[in-house]
Amino acid sequence: MTTTVQPPAVATAPIEDVRVVRRRLGPGRRIPGAFWIGPLLVLTVWSLGSATGLLKPAILSAPWDVAVAAREQWTGNDLLGNILASLQRAVLGLTLGVVTGSVLAVVSGLSRIGESLIDGPIQIKRSVPTLALIPLFIAWFGIGQEMKVLTIALISLVPIYVHTHNGLRGIDGRYAELAETIGIGRTEFVRHIVLPGALPGFLLGMRFAVTSSLLGLVVVEQYNATAGIGHMITLAEQYGQTDVIVVGLVIYGVFGYCADSAVRLIGRKVLAWRRTLED
Repeated sequence: MTTTVQPPAVATAPIEDVRVVRRRLGPGRRIPGAFWIGPLLVLTVWSLGSATGLLKPAILSAPWDVAVAAREQWTGNDLLGNILASLQRAVLGLTLGVVTGSVLAVVSGLSRIGESLIDGPIQIKRSVPTLALIPLFIAWFGIGQEMKVLTIALISLVPIYVHTHNGLRGIDGRYAELAETIGIGRTEFVRHIVLPGALPGFLLGMRFAVTSSLLGLVVVEQYNATAGIGHMITLAEQYGQTDVIVVGLVIYGVFGYCADSAVRLIGRKVLAWRRTLED
């Protein structure tokens, strides 16, 4: 009689979905409408402080006073024109800075010769505040639109260069070994592996560049501007209109918050192939 030996039973545990694990160990599920929670909380605290008298009007105007001032600026002082003038400067400067910084980062990140020629001057520039160069820019380009756009561009250029360059140099060396093994050429390797791999660094640099461009915008619009949010704030300061000053600051804040959120949204869409705790 032949006895058949059965293999021992192996206990099998259900495999937990990776996305569920990330949510349990990471920050958790995405909260609907979370985009507005922080700003609404700030507005609530501001309103309560103004209503209870903790925030004096001479220190910080109440939200409802700021809303009235914004309406008056819109109807009587061309607030829309000032917003468009500031947006034009910011977009032109940011675009110039992003394009230039990206090109320099690619040349420096993919070539030792390029790095020796480019990286040193960029690092020197990092130690010199761009706003300290404004007097020189005024002497070179005057106090018109060119000076303002170039200042914003130079401020935006540095974070784009630094983070994109770091992303290019941070590609795992095993990808290069794999590409060499399967016979991928340098051009295809750069296009399909290196540049996509550097995209997270570029997008991080974009977030810093957007904030930096607004910082530069605030400063350059104080110099002989005939239109723009900074021009509006300068006039309000001369006449002691605190509520109008706060209107300008709120607009700058909205610019920055919306631009940063847009970059983050683009990053989630473009980098959908990456699996991070943010997903």
